[in-house]
Amino acid sequence: MEDDFALLDKWRAGDLDAGSDLFDRHFESIHRFLRNKVGDDTDEVMQRTLLACVESRDRFRGASSFRTFLFGVARLELLSHYRRKRKLDAHVGFESRSFYDLDPSPSTIVARHMEQRLLLEALRRLPVDLQIALELHYWEAMSATEIATVLEIPAGTVKSRLRRAKELLRETMSHLALNKDQLESTMGDLGGWAKSLGEALREGAASPRRGGRKPKR
Repeated sequence: MEDDFALLDKWRAGDLDAGSDLFDRHFESIHRFLRNKVGDDTDEVMQRTLLACVESRDRFRGASSFRTFLFGVARLELLSHYRRKRKLDAHVGFESRSFYDLDPSPSTIVARHMEQRLLLEALRRLPVDLQIALELHYWEAMSATEIATVLEIPAGTVKSRLRRAKELLRETMSHLALNKDQLESTMGDLGGWAKSLGEALREGAASPRRGGRKPKR
C-alpha cells in the first residue's frame, strides 16, 4: 500500500484517483471528527474541508503527516462554519466557548450505552479546543506534537491542556449524570468508554463514494 506522501505526490501531478484514494483513507476519521460537532451540517463542512485541502495542497510540504494536516484543515473549517452560522467577527476567539454554546440543540447521535451518551454530552460542553484535544488523544492516538500541530499551539502546552480537559470533563459529567452508577461507571474507565464512543461514531460514517465526489485537481 502506498503511503500518504506517495499518493500526495501523484495527486499534485494530476492523478485524481490518487487524491481520491488519499481522502478515502482518512474519510471515516474526519467524518467522525465533524459529526458530533456540526450534526446535520457534517457533509457540508466535510466538503469544505476537502476543497480547502485541494486548494492548499501545493503549500503542504510534509513538515507533519498528511493526516495531521487534514485534521488541522478540518478544525479551521469547523470554526469558520460557526463563525458564519453565528455571524461572529473573525477576531472572536473560541477559547472559552463550547460547541454546546454555539449550538445547544440536542445531539441526534444515538449512543449504545449510557456511559457513551454521558461522555458525548459532556464533551460538547468543553471549550472547543479542549474537546478537540481529548478526541485526538483518545480517538486518533495522536502524539503531543501532532495535537499541537492541529491546534496550532506549542507542543509543550499539550499535556497541561489534556490534563485540564480531563478535569473539566469529569466535573461536567458529575453535573450531567443521571445517577451515581452512571457517573462511577463512566469515570471508572474513562479511556475505555472514550475509545468505544469513538469507534461507534466512526462506524456511522458513510462512504465518500456514495456521494460520488472526488478531490479535483
